[in-house]
Amino acid sequence: MSGDSAPTNLTNHFLIAMPGMEDAFFAKSVVYLVDHNDQGAMGLMINKAVDISMEALFVKIDLAMPRHDLTASPVLQGGPVHQDRGFVLHDPVFGCSEPEQASPYQSTIRVPGGLDMTTSRDVLEAISTGGGPKRVLVSLGYAAWGEGQLESELKENAWLTVEADAGLIFDAPMDERYDRALGLLGLQAWMISTQAGHA
Repeated sequence: MSGDSAPTNLTNHFLIAMPGMEDAFFAKSVVYLVDHNDQGAMGLMINKAVDISMEALFVKIDLAMPRHDLTASPVLQGGPVHQDRGFVLHDPVFGCSEPEQASPYQSTIRVPGGLDMTTSRDVLEAISTGGGPKRVLVSLGYAAWGEGQLESELKENAWLTVEADAGLIFDAPMDERYDRALGLLGLQAWMISTQAGHA
């Protein structure tokens, strides 16, 4: 890949949609990037809920939901790809200090210095027995960019980027996540309005 500088790896970063984002699906979205390399990028939107709770989802897939801390949590809209599949973002099972240690779940991406994302049912089964990761976010679908696509969108100023904050993902109220993500950059939405100059 040629260019003046080495490509930036935005794994474990937030993409924050600029106020002028024309794609309605991603408007006012915050995306947690699980993977970013020269082949493309993959992430999960963390601030748009679908109309189903965790408890209802577990009923639908025939699992018990004994964890009262999770029953009312919303399931999220992770992105436009594979919206029929679940993606579970959660605290690293062994902590960030042991990234080389395999996850106890069948299919997990370990984000260096960040979270784990599991796509296999066994993580939900662990939760259904009262165990599993302490903090979890379940989403349907994911967002994906092909080779060079995200870099192109960044050059067009479609997104702002900032290092991810797990506390924002798991603890911030859903309707505050966009503004709080901007706050990580010391910004507020009105400061970056793209409407200036239009009569």
